Amino acid sequence: MIEKLSLYHPLIIEGMGGYDPRDPSAVAAVIIKQLQARWSAEPAAKPILLITQGDPYEANGISAITRIVADHLDISRALIFLDSEIADYHAPNADRYKVIFEIAYSQMAAELQKQQSSIVKNIQAAVDDLVSEKNARRLANEKAPLPEYYRIFALLQEVTKASCKQICGGVTIAHTSSEISDFSVSSFYRVGLDLGLIDADDMVPYGG
Repeated sequence: MIEKLSLYHPLIIEGMGGYDPRDPSAVAAVIIKQLQARWSAEPAAKPILLITQGDPYEANGISAITRIVADHLDISRALIFLDSEIADYHAPNADRYKVIFEIAYSQMAAELQKQQSSIVKNIQAAVDDLVSEKNARRLANEKAPLPEYYRIFALLQEVTKASCKQICGGVTIAHTSSEISDFSVSSFYRVGLDLGLIDADDMVPYGG
């Protein structure tokens, strides 16, 4: 499946889950407009493939938004899922709308390590440091620490993006909001940027 993925230009959209109160069609329209402007100025060299990361379908939030984007752009999707020993509930609950193939997190991590054996460890260390920083701020405000699953999904997010870029020779990343909560999984996007695995130019700003 890695070879199949290499035939595409990956599009990764990150954002809030089903708790997002906004109309997903309105959010998707903003993202689509920004993507079309980007690809009009800088056309992708390969067919676009929307990469999903196992979110179950909900009427609002990222899973609803990515369905709308895929439909409007008339593109297929691929699923990157957590191995059962990491989270046995992840793959069974994932939305498979328009998904043409699936790849396990462990495969994406292994592919990334072909470039440099320490990359995944570096991502893990950076995620752990960021979790500690965020928890320190939460403690100062008398809030509970972040749930343990934040680390797992932050790793999935950052390994997926970096591996997609390495495998495909490029990646386009979009967020569903211009304001990202400091205590969201999406906020860990700084990890890939800070490690130089993702460039600012890979990211399309939310224009709404």
